[in-house]
Amino acid sequence: MTQAAVQARHFTLLLTSSRRGARLARLLTERQLDAWACPSEDASHIVAELAANAVAHGRVPGRDFRLTLRLDAAGTLLIEVTDARGDRVPRVQDPGDGEESGRGLRIVAGCADRWGVAPAPSGCKTVWAELAPGRAEP
Repeated sequence: MTQAAVQARHFTLLLTSSRRGARLARLLTERQLDAWACPSEDASHIVAELAANAVAHGRVPGRDFRLTLRLDAAGTLLIEVTDARGDRVPRVQDPGDGEESGRGLRIVAGCADRWGVAPAPSGCKTVWAELAPGRAEP
């Protein structure tokens, strides 16, 4: 993201708790950030991981997950993914070399300046990540 003056912006959407919904979350994030003139590969990776986790670990049949993007006036981007399983708090894992999963939150931690988990209404949880303005993209 560049350090040009930024107007505060907000985007939120409910998506189906499916692999398709997770892919759509990433695609819509990329499009929205392009529209806001602040494309971010890190944000795309974060949304992909958080949405995949919401589908894999936070899914309740018939319930959606919520994607929220907030870009404040200082240029800080807040990404939030809220799912229906507040009882399943994610934690960073140390997967073995042969494991195919378990690295998502390590990716989030590596891409974000800060991240965490917060309880949300109705037994839900929100996993969030923040990207500071002027970050150097790889």
